Amino acid sequence: MSEKFSPALRLADLNDFIAPSQDCIVSLKAIKSKHEKEENQEKVKAVSKQSQTEAVKISLKDCLACSGCITSAETIMLEKQSLDEFLSQVNSEKAVIVSVSPQSRASLAAYFGLSPTQVLRKLTTLFKSLGVKAVFDTSCSRDLSLMESCNEFISRYKQHVSTDGGENRSIFPMLSSACPGWICYAEKTLGSYILPYISSVKSPQQAIGTAIKHHVIQKMGLMPDKVYHVTVMPCYDKKLEAARDDFLFSMDCGENGHDSSQMKIAEVDSVLTSGEMLDLIQSKSIDFKALEEAPLDRLLTNVDEGHLYGVSGGSGGYAETVFRHAAKTLFGKEIEEPLEFRSVRNSDFKEVTLEVEGKTVLKFALCYGFRNLQNIVRKIKIRKCDYHFLEVMACPSGCLNGGGQIKPKIGQSAKDLIPLLENVYMQDVLVANPSDNPIVKSLYDEWLGQPGSDKAKRYLHTEYHPVVKSISSQLHNW
Repeated sequence: MSEKFSPALRLADLNDFIAPSQDCIVSLKAIKSKHEKEENQEKVKAVSKQSQTEAVKISLKDCLACSGCITSAETIMLEKQSLDEFLSQVNSEKAVIVSVSPQSRASLAAYFGLSPTQVLRKLTTLFKSLGVKAVFDTSCSRDLSLMESCNEFISRYKQHVSTDGGENRSIFPMLSSACPGWICYAEKTLGSYILPYISSVKSPQQAIGTAIKHHVIQKMGLMPDKVYHVTVMPCYDKKLEAARDDFLFSMDCGENGHDSSQMKIAEVDSVLTSGEMLDLIQSKSIDFKALEEAPLDRLLTNVDEGHLYGVSGGSGGYAETVFRHAAKTLFGKEIEEPLEFRSVRNSDFKEVTLEVEGKTVLKFALCYGFRNLQNIVRKIKIRKCDYHFLEVMACPSGCLNGGGQIKPKIGQSAKDLIPLLENVYMQDVLVANPSDNPIVKSLYDEWLGQPGSDKAKRYLHTEYHPVVKSISSQLHNW
């Protein structure tokens, strides 16, 4: 599965995809020559005996993303993250809700020669024919995440800029948090020195998960434990994200409150990739282009008078949205024209600046791909990074090039596919400011209060945890 997880995960271990990661096995190389031969032989026998025990069943919650134990079959078929599990749930007593990402929408649109709106309507027809209760659009929750990100950036900027204009460089730049490959790499490899720089805002996937399980299902007359929420994403790393313990919440499971026991509920129960959606369509011999186009579920979908709407930017538009908001809020600069990001080192590292009275007051960048990511991390570590915000994505070309996207057709190169996806992505989608989104406004009015409120922090923000070697090495006890 080396080509499907993000580069940040694939390159984290020099041994990836050649042999199991050193931390995931009892290595015979660990037996040092200083031990007596007889003692060595006893240890080898012990290891051999251990290997004969019954295989341990793992889930994605146990995964450190070292990729040492992940193969193409195991990745797809891990429990609760497979097509088979999804199909079994639509035939269960639970209400299944599906949330579709705009990147997956674009991938399917490019493959079938359709528009994003056509794809979402046809997916709604397909899912509901299988028994799905509702189909939503994560462009809506992306707007929610963007609102929180804008508020967090302004708070950080104001808090750490002194009255004389001097900045405390130790907390800049703020790094986006929507890419699970980047987050997992940061937690596993970079440790506590880099984690405070990362935005605490949940990704659009988890934002829609918490909105559905904590608020929207009440309007639908459902209970959290009776809902199975599936997302369709461009990235295999999203499966790891959905399985994080941070994104579980407790629910009383006793009848009438008499039983104090609790059950854990996931914000997102399962993740299917764009490629797995194509597998589903092909396995059922569905003529996708001929499917009828069903009305869209408006409860959590960015649709107005038949048109989809959202921000531009194939990786979520974080840098552009936060930049515009900061320019207006901090410096009174309304930016109407499209932002022009200037390539610096390569096409996957671009920056944009705002100058006021000849002084650069905002400096933002897009940082895609593992090599660019490493360069930025080094600069932050030595306090020589002068950016205020970076939109960080582990995959070169960003989320549209995620490992879970549909692969190029025969005769089509990956290099040709990316610009096609970029064109299709906004083909019939209207550009709209997240702050003008009526669905987001209603979520704040009815549920969260306002951006940055205590309730918003409770539901839409998260924490990160360094993963140290001593933890991963415990896996040899399996």
